Amino acid sequence: MSAAMDTESTYSGYSHYSGHSKKAHRQGRDRHKSPRSKDGSRSEKSVTIQTPPAEPLLGNDASRAEEGQDDNWGETTTAITGTSEHSISQEDIARISKDLEDSVGLECKRYLGLTVAAVLGLLVFLTPIAFILLPQILWRDDLEPCGTVCEGLFISVAFKLLILLIGTWALFFRQPKADIPRVFVFRALLLVLIFLFVFSYWLFYGVRILDSKDTNYQGIVQYAVSLVDALLFIHYLAIVLLELRQLQPMFTVKVVRSTDGESRYYSLGHLSIQRAALVVLENYYKDFTVYNPALLTASKSRAAKHMAGLKVYNVDGPGNNASGQSRAMIAAAARRRDSSHNELYYEEADHERRVKKRRARLVVAVEEAFTHIKRLHAEEQQKAPGEMMDPREAAQAIFPSMARALQKYLRTTRQQQYHSMESILQHLSFCITNNMTPKAFLERYLSPGPTLQYDRDRWFSKQWTLVSEEAVTSGLQDGIVFVLKCLDFSLVVNVKKIPFIKLSEEFIDPKSHKFVLRLQSETSV
Repeated sequence: MSAAMDTESTYSGYSHYSGHSKKAHRQGRDRHKSPRSKDGSRSEKSVTIQTPPAEPLLGNDASRAEEGQDDNWGETTTAITGTSEHSISQEDIARISKDLEDSVGLECKRYLGLTVAAVLGLLVFLTPIAFILLPQILWRDDLEPCGTVCEGLFISVAFKLLILLIGTWALFFRQPKADIPRVFVFRALLLVLIFLFVFSYWLFYGVRILDSKDTNYQGIVQYAVSLVDALLFIHYLAIVLLELRQLQPMFTVKVVRSTDGESRYYSLGHLSIQRAALVVLENYYKDFTVYNPALLTASKSRAAKHMAGLKVYNVDGPGNNASGQSRAMIAAAARRRDSSHNELYYEEADHERRVKKRRARLVVAVEEAFTHIKRLHAEEQQKAPGEMMDPREAAQAIFPSMARALQKYLRTTRQQQYHSMESILQHLSFCITNNMTPKAFLERYLSPGPTLQYDRDRWFSKQWTLVSEEAVTSGLQDGIVFVLKCLDFSLVVNVKKIPFIKLSEEFIDPKSHKFVLRLQSETSV
């Protein structure tokens, strides 16, 4: 019911944009063929801007055939529907509840890991300080006096702890970009190593210093300094394992989108499968064009129309089996195969012609709209004859003159579901603010852009599923194939190892570059 209300509000909102009433819809093609009436001539001037929140600029008309529409169909058409294309079943409810449970589990796992790392980090930084302070608290009167060397070690410990604190903050305390299905092996290994290292230092400190109440305070401070030095080396090991190891490219991965076959190539280093999947997804959102399922409906409708034209007649009576009918359909399809490519050719040629025509109209409309705006300088603002407007008001003033051309172009190229009216107004206001040209404004709409360019709610998939025959914590190897699935499509990733390249050297003496001019009797030299 909500989808029906959304569909009705979308079409009714944009019928208001073109300034038509239900009377125009009842008149139909008669009014389209007749000369423009008084109301029709006023429709271009009475355009008002109303921004329906989260509504696309155009209704999703992918299911409607566009071949029977002329260039002026928007002037006499008002579409109101009460049907809904979305439904929910018990299986969907169960799947949604399972996804909620999984998300709760991921949140608990993430916060548990952060808590363990924070507690261990706090223990690491407090341990050297505790090693130095405990003898002063428990048996201060029995300690030997701390000389100049001992006091210099205090400064060394303080600065080393400060360096360690800054390095730990820069390396570990970063906002996570994603939740991975398994633990990061090297990070878990470093946490275990640090825990065992600190535990062994505390064990030795308790047995040899606390129990015996060692009076050599300078030796105790040097023991704390050795702990800080070892922690700095572990931090260096963490930088090598977590950051430097993966920088050298070792593999080339080919990422193919399953629906339309769009592909990209990326170079990766020594990574696990799950971390390689994260790198692929990060590059997907900025490199791949936005997924548009409306572009796939044309081929499906063409195939359905082609098969619908086949009829099978049972001339032998009802006793004949179904295999004969299937063979007859295959034979008929084979006979029609020769003419199907002609239909495809003319359909694509007609679609390209319409796109070029409406693109030209859009470019002209936008250029004419931008000519009505003039930026006022500081000294001109005092003597401006007309009413001054901010960028948002200027965008609302010139948008109606280009709205109809933009609407038709987005419908023809099937991009209407990715551009709401509010997003277009914001982009137009941004272009006016930064003194951008009409060509810069149209760049977003004339060709599909990367996925990140569009509204997050229209493309972002909150759940990706990693499918792999190998363990996701294992490293990349030559020939590994894994799949990243979301609700509408999947990304197939094929891993190939970069081959070993052998270069040989050949020296050429610069003095060996000598030439001679060969003359013939026919030449004029």
